[in-house]
Amino acid sequence: MRERIAETMGSVFWTDLAAHVARDAVIIAAAELDLVDVGMAFALNDTAAVDAWIKSGKLEKPSAEDVSRWSISTNLRFTSVVVQPFVLIHRPVLPLAS
Repeated sequence: MRERIAETMGSVFWTDLAAHVARDAVIIAAAELDLVDVGMAFALNDTAAVDAWIKSGKLEKPSAEDVSRWSISTNLRFTSVVVQPFVLIHRPVLPLAS
């Protein structure tokens, strides 16, 4: 199963994620979490791990502010993993404002 999840890992643009955000299926994982590990926890229904990450702020849904920022920066790339029905992502590194 781990290999199947790892095979879904890739880099995607905001335009690839927008429809998934609209259906409330995108979950942001903190940068220090391995997306394949998080995907495994979801696939195995490891509620203890998922709940701990949520409580510690390491897993969250995109905020309205996130979506607004991302939608105007169409060249942002996100690392993602798909574990149906969810798309797990790391936040993109945003360019510094000048």
